[in-house]
Amino acid sequence: MNNKVYGVLFKNNSKPYYFISDLDIDLNTEVIVETEKGEQYGKVVSILDKYDEKQAYKQILRVATKDDTDVFYKNLKDADSALKKCKDLVKELNLNMFVINAQYNFDRSQLLINFSADDRIDFRELARRLAGVYRTRIELRQIGARDKAKQVGGIGICGQKLCCANFLNQIDSISMNKAKNQNLALNPSKINGSCGRLLCCLCYEDDEYTRCSKGLFPIGTKVKYNGEEAQIIGVDILTRTYKALINEEKVTIKHEELDNDRKK
Repeated sequence: MNNKVYGVLFKNNSKPYYFISDLDIDLNTEVIVETEKGEQYGKVVSILDKYDEKQAYKQILRVATKDDTDVFYKNLKDADSALKKCKDLVKELNLNMFVINAQYNFDRSQLLINFSADDRIDFRELARRLAGVYRTRIELRQIGARDKAKQVGGIGICGQKLCCANFLNQIDSISMNKAKNQNLALNPSKINGSCGRLLCCLCYEDDEYTRCSKGLFPIGTKVKYNGEEAQIIGVDILTRTYKALINEEKVTIKHEELDNDRKK
């Protein structure tokens, strides 16, 4: 098959989506692609070596022309105007919602507006008024705290760009058990991200922490070490070592140094 697979990046997105074309397209070329929500304008940022026959790729329709580029920037300007109008209407209708952004697809068959809110919002009147002004299909989408962070972006406590806005294709469910499994202090300022939810990166090493923690004793356990009784006061899961008290003296003990006949 002559089709090539291209990674295409859209504005306000941090990860590429993949499309096929029988054209030879260079990196950094602007293209018009077909999506489930109509035509979109994007830039080619990668070219894949392999074509996955099982993947249902959408098509790159054409390389963008100057006219296409002009339409794209006009859409950006008009979307910014629509965002301001939406915020004014939200205030006028006294809706308890925070409007995040607005964007047209390339062919202007849809105006998507993302917002966040603590409760469910009846936005039917808002949608009706917006449709009356912009004469296109209006989609008002309520997103959660994680998705809001993904849309807005920012810098995490690690000093890097937020994972959700940088490379994550999907945001997995994250439970407090992952923080406990990694023996972290359950301090919200340490384990919560900019969105106020548990850090996405708690998932990255969870499997390794689970593997390394097998057989380790919890804090407070009393063990035998070199013929003396020791009480565990700290556990380093990844190195499988303990901080322990022996006759009021702190020592570091490797798990493997606790022979079976010495453990209690």
